[in-house]
Amino acid sequence: MQARNDALRWIQGLAKEHKNAAWISGESSAAKHAKVAKPFAIINPFNGEKICDVVESSREVVDQAAAAALHAFTSGPWPKWSRGDRVTALNKIAAEMRKHHHELAALETLCNGKTFRESFDDDIPEAASVFEYYAGWIDKIYGETCPVEKGFLNFTLREPVGPCGLIVPWNFPLLLACWKIAPALAMGNTVVVKPSPQTSLSMIRLAEIIHDAKILPPGVFNVVIGGVETGEALTRSNDIAKVSFTGGTDTGRFVLKGSAESNLKAVTLELGGKSPNIIFEDAKNLEAVIDRSYQATFSHKGEKCSEPTRLIVHRSLHDKVVKGLVARAEKTRCGDPFAETTTQGPQCFEAHMRKILDYIESGKHEGATCVTGGTRDTSPGCEAGYFIRPTIFTGVKPEMRIFQEEIFGPVLAVTAFDTEEEAIKIANGTRYGLAAGLYTADADRAIRVAQKLDAGMVFVNRYGCYDFASPFGGFKQSGWGKEMAIHSLESYTRTKSVWFSVAPN
Repeated sequence: MQARNDALRWIQGLAKEHKNAAWISGESSAAKHAKVAKPFAIINPFNGEKICDVVESSREVVDQAAAAALHAFTSGPWPKWSRGDRVTALNKIAAEMRKHHHELAALETLCNGKTFRESFDDDIPEAASVFEYYAGWIDKIYGETCPVEKGFLNFTLREPVGPCGLIVPWNFPLLLACWKIAPALAMGNTVVVKPSPQTSLSMIRLAEIIHDAKILPPGVFNVVIGGVETGEALTRSNDIAKVSFTGGTDTGRFVLKGSAESNLKAVTLELGGKSPNIIFEDAKNLEAVIDRSYQATFSHKGEKCSEPTRLIVHRSLHDKVVKGLVARAEKTRCGDPFAETTTQGPQCFEAHMRKILDYIESGKHEGATCVTGGTRDTSPGCEAGYFIRPTIFTGVKPEMRIFQEEIFGPVLAVTAFDTEEEAIKIANGTRYGLAAGLYTADADRAIRVAQKLDAGMVFVNRYGCYDFASPFGGFKQSGWGKEMAIHSLESYTRTKSVWFSVAPN
């Protein structure tokens, strides 16, 4: 495939051209820090072979990136840019991403393992479009006048927060990064992006693309590479004014701690999920419901925070729904993610695959019934990869780990219910509250149940509806704040109140 070949050619030149490390002020830091560089091996999840090494960013490198972002925010040309200039810049980034669509999609698939179709059709187009969406918001953010007492004029200003540390996970490496980068830049901030080291190549490539196209001034867009130590250095940097983090709930606590123990920087957290999907007895078009439920759960090999991993089915439909899901699971074809015939790629890395397998074993041990899957796929073409067959458990009880804990893989827990009240109680019975769904033909029930579900997003009669104009984010231990829409812009600005004393006549 041409896209894969183009990506591999670029990868071959990374170390040779000293570009396999952090990007600071428009330049790679690999050559500058070569003597103290700590390599991180990126492994192809399809065959277990090393793709290349990237250089992890030390605390010193993170400090340099944060300082560059601060300088660009306070003293560089960026603060002087007009709103029109920022609109043009964000639209140029989108255009360049579309120009490199095939290559960026191939990099995502090589590192993450999702099918090329998923990267090409879903991730990259959305990542480009989000820049255009927020370009349209740049000249539409207003302050306000406040009705204070006579003798004063009071109004508010919406200002950029400052340098933003953006920490993104490995499941949607470029897309979730762009969800943060676009609104941050739109509001006039500067950014230091930290992708997961396993999937950092697409972000390195984006930094290079932006630099080569001369879209942004030096220091506005910076990238650091690394894991826990790099992330901690970023969250604790006093030059960073805000951190936006997407990842696991437990890691989110460390982000909060780093903020609290440094400069109390603003924090947005998009964390874990264990989302329920309720199928009531009057659900229409049951085959379509089963199709969508399967797709929402198992696409991108189940590595999605908002996927409906708990299916709560009315007892009268339970067996029919499970039979339909099993039939779809058994038709799933694991294999080379670049092959047209492949419908499920490998899990992103070996340790994660083994974690998922451990959860599967815990489900069996605790008494749930594994009706399909439950094993690693070692069929021809999959032997060396991190493949797990789509796995479905029935008889899952609320006290089981596979019911309570985020597995982040192709594992579905099915629980039967008899009454509406029971379904709601089961649905709300975890520490998470990211998303929830329900299928019913009764409009009154739909509204009633949607109001009672303790989740930041509720999908009625179609699980998984997303749009840049709608806020994304959860309740409880699924996070703080929202991504997307105007809500994201609010988190990348600060409100200043200005008072004027008006002399009496």
